[in-house]
Amino acid sequence: MVRAMRITWFHGESGEHSGDGGSGGGSVFDELDITLGRERRDAQGHLLRSSNVFASSLVQFTELPAGLDQTWHPAPRRQLVTILSGMLEVTVSDGSARRFGAGEVFLADDAGTSGHRTRVVDGPVLVQFAPMGDEVDLTAWAAG
Repeated sequence: MVRAMRITWFHGESGEHSGDGGSGGGSVFDELDITLGRERRDAQGHLLRSSNVFASSLVQFTELPAGLDQTWHPAPRRQLVTILSGMLEVTVSDGSARRFGAGEVFLADDAGTSGHRTRVVDGPVLVQFAPMGDEVDLTAWAAG
């Protein structure tokens, strides 16, 4: 049985990767299913399922302080964001907002647009940023 992990993806309104500069339009939320199609067994025989890999040489951890309420801004690059502790709220240009807590992952991909707002709801919030280069074909990566 092939399993998948669903993550939230916010991107330019065109539905395309916006890291190329985009049209300067707004951002929208979407869902992306990441196939866990790579299987292997560990030394004890447990079946481990993984996604495809991608190279990311700029992984960093950041603490967002309690009370942070950023105005409209695009992500500096396409990047997976993992919430390690606290609660973060992201609002996209159509006004819809989503909250992300510990253990949740989203893909920020709205470079070149008017961007999104970020607000710490319960913090500080500890996050991990894992940039995903423009050479990564998002559809192929997610499909496994």
